[in-house]
Amino acid sequence: MTLREVKQVIVVRADLKMSKGKLAVQVAHAAVAAAEKARVENELWWKVWMISGQKKVVVKVNDEKYLMEIYEKAKTMGIPSAIIVDRGLTELPPGTITCAGLGPAPSYLIDKVTGSLPLL
Repeated sequence: MTLREVKQVIVVRADLKMSKGKLAVQVAHAAVAAAEKARVENELWWKVWMISGQKKVVVKVNDEKYLMEIYEKAKTMGIPSAIIVDRGLTELPPGTITCAGLGPAPSYLIDKVTGSLPLL
């Protein structure tokens, strides 16, 4: 595995129309949560990702249903994944699922799940 072959993908719900600040925070939550999962579940992927620049890509889906399908597929494929649920303190109702963090994982594997999704 070369250093460029590991990445993290954050999948965001585009239907929520979050402000730029809210979106940035939700993406940050997903990046940290998924990285921590990877550190525990697949330390090699996490280490390669950490020393290679921590590549991240942010993509979008149209709704919660599709986000959950992507998340479940990633989990089934052994990709460390985390769902972010908002506490409802600012813009969104409590319990709103905003995004998912996938990986870090090998690019060839994570692309099978997210490769066709458009960039945010």
